[in-house]
Amino acid sequence: MSHPLYVAFIWHQHQPLYKKCRDRFSLTSGQYRLPWVRLHGTKDYLDLVLMLERYPKLHQTVNLVPSLILQLEDYIAGTAFDPYLEVALTPTEQLSPGQQQFIIEHFFDAHHRTMIDPHPRYRQLYQQKQEKGRTWCQENWTPQDYSDLLAWHNLVWIDPLFWGDPDLEQWLKQGQNFSLGDRQRIFSKQKEILSRIIPQHRKMQEAGQLEVTTTPYTHPILPLLADTNAGRVAVPGMTLPQQRFQWAEDIPRHLKKAWDLYQDRFGRTPRGLWPSEQSVSPQILPYITQQGFQWTCSDEAVLGWSLKHFFHRDEVGNISEPELLYRPYRLETPYGDLAMVFRDHRLSDLIGFTYGSMKPKQASADLVGHLDAIARSLKHRQPDSGTSLEQPWLVTIALDGENCWEYYQQDGLPFLESLYQTLSNHPEIKLVTVSEFIEQFPPTATMPANQLHSGSWVDGSFTTWIGDPAKNRAWDLLTQARQTLAKHPEATEENNPEVWEALYAAEGSDWFWWFGEGHSSHQDAIFDQLFREHLSAIYQALNEPIPANLKQPVESHKAKDQHRPESFIHPVIDGIGDEQDWEKAGRIEVGGARGTMHRNSTIQRIWYGVDHLNFYLRLDFQKAWQPGKDIPAELHLLWFYPGITWHNSPAPLIELPDQAPLNYLFRHQLGINLLTQSFWFQEAGQHCQWHPRPSRAQMALDQCLEVAVPWADLHIQPDYPLQLVVVLADQGIFQSYFPESTLVSFQAP
Repeated sequence: MSHPLYVAFIWHQHQPLYKKCRDRFSLTSGQYRLPWVRLHGTKDYLDLVLMLERYPKLHQTVNLVPSLILQLEDYIAGTAFDPYLEVALTPTEQLSPGQQQFIIEHFFDAHHRTMIDPHPRYRQLYQQKQEKGRTWCQENWTPQDYSDLLAWHNLVWIDPLFWGDPDLEQWLKQGQNFSLGDRQRIFSKQKEILSRIIPQHRKMQEAGQLEVTTTPYTHPILPLLADTNAGRVAVPGMTLPQQRFQWAEDIPRHLKKAWDLYQDRFGRTPRGLWPSEQSVSPQILPYITQQGFQWTCSDEAVLGWSLKHFFHRDEVGNISEPELLYRPYRLETPYGDLAMVFRDHRLSDLIGFTYGSMKPKQASADLVGHLDAIARSLKHRQPDSGTSLEQPWLVTIALDGENCWEYYQQDGLPFLESLYQTLSNHPEIKLVTVSEFIEQFPPTATMPANQLHSGSWVDGSFTTWIGDPAKNRAWDLLTQARQTLAKHPEATEENNPEVWEALYAAEGSDWFWWFGEGHSSHQDAIFDQLFREHLSAIYQALNEPIPANLKQPVESHKAKDQHRPESFIHPVIDGIGDEQDWEKAGRIEVGGARGTMHRNSTIQRIWYGVDHLNFYLRLDFQKAWQPGKDIPAELHLLWFYPGITWHNSPAPLIELPDQAPLNYLFRHQLGINLLTQSFWFQEAGQHCQWHPRPSRAQMALDQCLEVAVPWADLHIQPDYPLQLVVVLADQGIFQSYFPESTLVSFQAP
């Protein structure tokens, strides 16, 4: 029997609990600190499935987290209010100076290239803020300026799929001079869209085109609830919190609450469970099967650790061992078998972080090309190398279904239309829900439950949520509160639901994500406050004094001068150094650094980052600098590959000091002439020789220097570490280098 290549898309829709916690009854109030349930609700949840409905041959899976559903229902009922909504519905003549400042600071919270720039009036206000500053705006803007900004922020967070609505069409055409009445009606339109989300998912599930799954109640990391020592499975030397958190009894509570809520909203029992952050461990499997779930999912890194096998990929990112990844596994537990699928990490990341920077048809063709390559690879591994697949294989693509679309043209509509049309017509690819595949083709590969690795979708470890000093402090605060609750056996979920709801909220994964190194946002302080408010609500509900340490932030939220990359970046290489483009990049201060060499350096800082296409570098200079006068005319980027045996050569420069890292042997060099704004690329060969190579690198020099170097130029395999040093020279004669006494370290994605 021949088979198509089966593909399961799983879209994960999630928001943490943004409700304020001011008293023991706060969890039923409608005061929210952040607006993201409302805004993502109008931009990212309904349109995704409406788009799919146009292509009935395509089946997919959508995961809706219970904490998201409950908050959507608050907004639909009209009982939820957030600070963004409150000022949007305030007459602009009555705005206080503090509210004006808040609007200027936060109502450009959108990716400006895709959501602000296409709209002239919104772009005009954004440019005024960028070019003239916040103070100028507050001193010069009229009530009408504020009204237009409030309206546009809410309009652009409504998906373009709905722009054909007569009211929305009129507002978009109007463009400016919005009134309070307009803003009120825009909010009514938002509520109308929100009210359609759950019914549409239920309708499509009943029609068989969609499978809706769920997640533990407030998105906790179950392995860490069972035992925070699980952090040491992947990282044996991890520094753990002072107190060990071991409350496995909370796991069935989270699962049952999710199960019951799902049954009530969708009229059936769920089959699949998306474990928060795709975090799994042997300890949590019995709880999952005991509750009745039939399948769950995780990441290819977790599978690799479990099989003690490192997955290899070729230069274009296709996996070399497809027969291990593209199949479900059966795990035996005391309460029955559990099927588990493991996502293709790279394909998922391409949608999540890279395709938004590509042309829609090019991006969709690239994804389908990868799927075709997977099918060819599987066919080649068949005994007879047949022209069709002789057994069923399942490629799982699973990712966040809400955050990536902000970076796509028209919120991803052109990309999805191209992708879905291509897949609908493809004779050898079939999109299925996970349950459809497992029911038709039960897993034949088995894995002992105790062999399953304890890890998540981030590097197969839990380092994103534990091990950092700030994250550990947060765990200690949670442990202290949980122990206090345990001393009150009379506080049951029946007679004191407030305390349990507060605990569930505090056990969510999001707070730990934002603490410490690795991730940051403009709202870190608010996430810190929300976490401590949820913990404080536990003590309030128990009539216990709130510990003094809950009244102080878990960590300082001052901006760091130097940090590593926090996410993929996709800057436009135009020499402008756009603030949003480089927001998540790594940053190294050069001018005024501790070292003596660069205290008065013309180069002030280095920005660096990656995506699946390129390595990116940006250099900021002092004002009014001149190449060839204030700085040598040549800039050399030299790549060093630790632990890789290749042809390498000394840097092709004269009078180079014999000191590390300048005396290393390098593999690649990109030379830039700052006067002519031209560049050349070289690769090391035998006998320490350098050979010119063609390059598709990009560079632009204006307010700063921006460079993009394709991974294809560097010929490096995915996941390999590499390092870079930046050298200044004059006609090939060494002058200086930075960062001082070290290299810029990063990793190919």
